[in-house]
Order: sequence, then structure tokens, then C-alpha cells
Amino acid sequence: MVDSASRQPTLSRRWTRRKSPRHWDHAFAALKKLIANGEDTTQVFEIIRALSGRSHEDNYVHLLAQPDGGRLAYEHLEFVEKLTDRTWVESFQPGTVGAAYAEFTSREHLSADGLLQVSLQASGDGDYQSPHPYDWYGRRLRDIHDIWHVVTGYGRDGLGEACMVAFAYAQTHGLGWAFISLGVALKSGDRRARRSIWEGYRRGCAAAWLPGEDYERLLGEPLEEARTRLNLGSSPIYDSVPMEIRRHPTVSHPSAHAYHGLAAA
Repeated sequence: MVDSASRQPTLSRRWTRRKSPRHWDHAFAALKKLIANGEDTTQVFEIIRALSGRSHEDNYVHLLAQPDGGRLAYEHLEFVEKLTDRTWVESFQPGTVGAAYAEFTSREHLSADGLLQVSLQASGDGDYQSPHPYDWYGRRLRDIHDIWHVVTGYGRDGLGEACMVAFAYAQTHGLGWAFISLGVALKSGDRRARRSIWEGYRRGCAAAWLPGEDYERLLGEPLEEARTRLNLGSSPIYDSVPMEIRRHPTVSHPSAHAYHGLAAA
């Protein structure tokens, strides 16, 4: 007789620790380092870990309530295996999300495998490779980060990443993202940059819930049709900010040094 308990995913120490209170002192120290050096995006990781609370678990439960969520969770696809298959990535028709993703990652010299390696180095946590559902959900969000860049239109520049942080907070309600976006907005000396970060939050609130998307299907959709279906709208404030301001290294793209959000929790 098979012991049913043996079939349960391992409950790693990391998720047990999530029951502990938020660590504001650690978060403030990490934010100070991030603002002092926008290239040190390992501090993003530290802030998310310090302030995420139960948002990660709550988002996984929310995924199960989505039309495709139960199937996606059951299939447990490790999406990085798809995205590191360059032949598959480059197989999408022109004008699709997939074609735009292929062009974006090629132009910016990015790869899902590179983000994977950086995330493992940043986490220093073997449990993060575990089969536990929350860990799988975290890996899924890590792997779709650059797809979010494509569908939102936010670039790899520092301001684009700050807007993505605000967008991620609206989508996931992870307090760490709000903390980072507020800190970046307060640091910025440009009114348009601050307004574009706020715009990112508002776009995240108005959009469909992106973590619940079937990304294999989404990549095959025409880009503009997908943006309309997801109610993403446009980003007129961000688009109007001069490139010299956008490039200010407030928050670097995660592939530069660290995983952009331990599960964007």
C-alpha cells in the first residue's frame, strides 16, 4: 500500500519560514543599498523575501481559481525548458507575442537560462528547485518576466524596470514590490519618471491577471490582440520620458545580477 503522505510535495523550510512576521529592518537596509547602487539588484531579492508574507501562497491559490489554472498547476510545466529551446522560441509567426519575445531577447542579449542561473546564485536556497507547488509557481513567474516586458512595452532601462516593479505589485499584491517602487519613486528627481511608475501600477490594476495566463498559447497570439485582450492599454507617460532619464540605473534588469522577484511574490 502506498503511503499517501509520500506523494505530497515537500514542504520546504522556506515556506515554513513564511509564517514569520515581515522583517522591515532588513527591507529598509536592502532598499538603502539598492538606491545607492541600482546595479545591486540582489537587494530586490532581499526585499521580496523580507516583506512577501503570505502573498506568494495566496497567488498560487488564486491561480487554481483561474479557468486554466488547475490544468497549468497539474501539468507543472517547467517553462524555462521551453524558453531555452531557441528553435521553439523562433518558430512563432511574425507579429505574435512569441516573435516579439524572440526579437526582444535577441536584441538585449537575454536568455531564460541566464535568468535561471542568476536566480539560483542569488537565492542560495536548494529548496527553490523543489517540486513544492509554491516553488514551481515561483519558477514560473521568474521565467515569464521578459514576456511581461514584451506585452507591457516596458524596456530594460532602469525606469522600465521600476514600472515593472509597480506593475508586479498591482498584479501580485506582494508588499515588497510596493516598497521598492515607492523607494524608487521617492529617489527619482524627475516628475515624469515618478508619474510613469504610478502609471505602471495603474496598468497592473486594470490589466487581466497575467500570472494565470497559458503562456504557450499567449506566445502564439498576435501581439496587439493579446494586449487588447489582457486590457493592458498603453503607457503614454513612460513612452514620453526621454531615454537619458529612462536609462538612469535606478533598478537594473534582473538578468544583470539577480532574480527580479523570488516568485514576484
